[in-house]
Amino acid sequence: MASVSRRSLLASGGVAALGLTVAGVRGATADGAQHDHGAHSHAHGGSGMAHGGGVNGPMFRGGQTVDHAANGFDPTEILRDFDWGRTTKLPGGRTLREWDVWASDHDVEVAPGVTFPAWTFNGRIPGPTLRCREGERLRINFRNGSHHPHTMHFHGIHPADMDGVAGQGAGIIEPGATTIYEFDAEPFGLHLYHCHVGPLAEHIARGMYGTFIIDPAGGRPDADELVMVQHGYNTTFDGEGNQLYAVNGIPFCYMNAPVQVRRGELVRIYLTNLLEYDPINSFHLHGNFFHYFPTGTSLQPLEYTDTVAQVQGQRGILEMRFPHTGQFMFHAHKTEFAELGWMGMFEVTG
Repeated sequence: MASVSRRSLLASGGVAALGLTVAGVRGATADGAQHDHGAHSHAHGGSGMAHGGGVNGPMFRGGQTVDHAANGFDPTEILRDFDWGRTTKLPGGRTLREWDVWASDHDVEVAPGVTFPAWTFNGRIPGPTLRCREGERLRINFRNGSHHPHTMHFHGIHPADMDGVAGQGAGIIEPGATTIYEFDAEPFGLHLYHCHVGPLAEHIARGMYGTFIIDPAGGRPDADELVMVQHGYNTTFDGEGNQLYAVNGIPFCYMNAPVQVRRGELVRIYLTNLLEYDPINSFHLHGNFFHYFPTGTSLQPLEYTDTVAQVQGQRGILEMRFPHTGQFMFHAHKTEFAELGWMGMFEVTG
């Protein structure tokens, strides 16, 4: 069967609540051959690849949801799942914060009956939200349990040999190998990490990314804190665009399970954009405004708005209070992205 474009998906139906149904598709290489999930080969840094996988099965039939337990992660839990690692004291009393992170190949049900051959950090999309405090010493013990070479590249300030790219420090980590990334937590703010092995677009698009938060030394005001990672799925592996869009792993998840918040309480969202194959993404909130802190490196907001745009790798902190109870939608302010999965609801209770 020929690959189905995202626009032909749109032509076949509306949003999940309207019962979008799409025929199964399979990815194909340039020569038209069909391949099984995960079939892939490339030279380090090379541009050629053999596309494999794709998706199979019906999508977004009314009332159906994915099996979060089978996936091994639940987007509702990811919202408030901050991984503080474990700590010890270095000579002189400084804190050493340490995590264990592993790469693996993991089939993920991204829509009802639709599986995606993902490459993951710690078996989930997005990877764990690593959180620390400004000035700490950080150590990430990385093990590559995937069948493909990977790295971890952190946004922030660190030595060149800790940059997680080919030719520097540990360089590319082959299947079965391990390495240690160690550097200081600076600057405070909202950062991210991702694999940096070529073809880079595919390694990111397969799911190898996560959020990295450095709290300021004096902290931030108490709030109900949420992590939202914007991303997509190029299910045909043609590298030309995504067929599904999501926040925290699963399209439309927060339509089926609205995000629970309380009226009048400060809500803080750590919003990152890891969307591949599209140049820009956005976040729009219905019925309310928020203060926006780009990259979170200042304690003073830049603007008060209801919509922000981010290119890949951009991120920012949103702070808001809901003055009214009820359900309030949030979504990409691009209709195509919203109708293909990037939308959800806040449910505000008294």
